[in-house]
Amino acid sequence: MIDLALLPVYLTTVVALLLIPGPDMLLIASSSLSYGRKVGMYASFGNATSGVMLTLLAAMGVSALVALNPLALALLQMLGGAYLLKMGWDCMRSSASEAPEINEQNNLAKLLYRRAVLSNLLNPKALLFFVLFLPQFVSTQLNASSGEQMLALGLLLNVMGLAFNLLLVVLVGHLGKSLLDNDKFRTYQNKFMGVVFFILALWLLASQVQGIS
Repeated sequence: MIDLALLPVYLTTVVALLLIPGPDMLLIASSSLSYGRKVGMYASFGNATSGVMLTLLAAMGVSALVALNPLALALLQMLGGAYLLKMGWDCMRSSASEAPEINEQNNLAKLLYRRAVLSNLLNPKALLFFVLFLPQFVSTQLNASSGEQMLALGLLLNVMGLAFNLLLVVLVGHLGKSLLDNDKFRTYQNKFMGVVFFILALWLLASQVQGIS
């Protein structure tokens, strides 16, 4: 369900997009650095889960309807920014004694998975990306419908994105291992993630202000 003539261009474009730093990369890298590889992996799977959901919405045309409604996009962006601000505040107000033990990270990993899913789903830019990017590689030379082709293209994108993010987790997790063994860093690791969530919230809300202006 993918035009082989367009596949090399599509793969090259996806690789180029994956190498551009963005909110997803920041969240996954920061999670790996602050809490270890396991948490970073769960954040990567959360990002991939939301990507599959957005792919399905794009293939069904639902996301296009939302993208055409400026009020819906603005509301989505406000909710996303508010959610990230809340996550940042929760991290900042947590005490040093609440820093997770390395061998007790199951709950934290699940929490970061949910946060990665929601932060991506509540990001209108991610929605618009799937609406605007995937149709460019839909071919009229195939018998498959545009929805089927977008589904195949989106799933390929998510598989490549997951592989890239897991590689990022391995690299950053290796660099951060010494930090996790450092008592001083563990005192501030929740604060560090709080700053990251605040940056993501400002990133999202600033893009809305630019869109209005």
